[in-house]
Amino acid sequence: MVCLGNICRSPLAEGILRSKLDKTHLNTIVDSAGTANYHVGQSPDPRSTESGLKHGVDIRSLRGRQFGVSDFDQFDKIYVMDRSNYGNVLSLARDESDANKVDLLLNLSNPGSNDEVPDPYYGGEQGFENVYQMMNEACDVIIQNLQNDEG
Repeated sequence: MVCLGNICRSPLAEGILRSKLDKTHLNTIVDSAGTANYHVGQSPDPRSTESGLKHGVDIRSLRGRQFGVSDFDQFDKIYVMDRSNYGNVLSLARDESDANKVDLLLNLSNPGSNDEVPDPYYGGEQGFENVYQMMNEACDVIIQNLQNDEG
């Protein structure tokens, strides 16, 4: 899960997916990162933390990190929150195989739409709730796809 600073959207998406995976027997690694290094080592934004806790998702232990080329080796899929993140991640792709791993997260719940998860950083609490709901729906599709792959 990748956004700009790795303190709002991507750690919340990571937490949502991890909480869903905890209810399955799927062996999957989930992580999040930012395309920028502004918040490396920092905790998630308190508003993201509160939004998660409200839904039983605890992201308080997560810390910001920057996306790197090695993430292409570590992960099968890289979901980004918006077109800017998409471009930044693709600029690090070494080849077509790397590039094919990258997609906008909301293309899962709205195939082919190229919809973006809006950055709630400068908005109010409702923005964080809206973002939670969007990402929760997309993470349901990830779980469904993983279960279909297992079966």
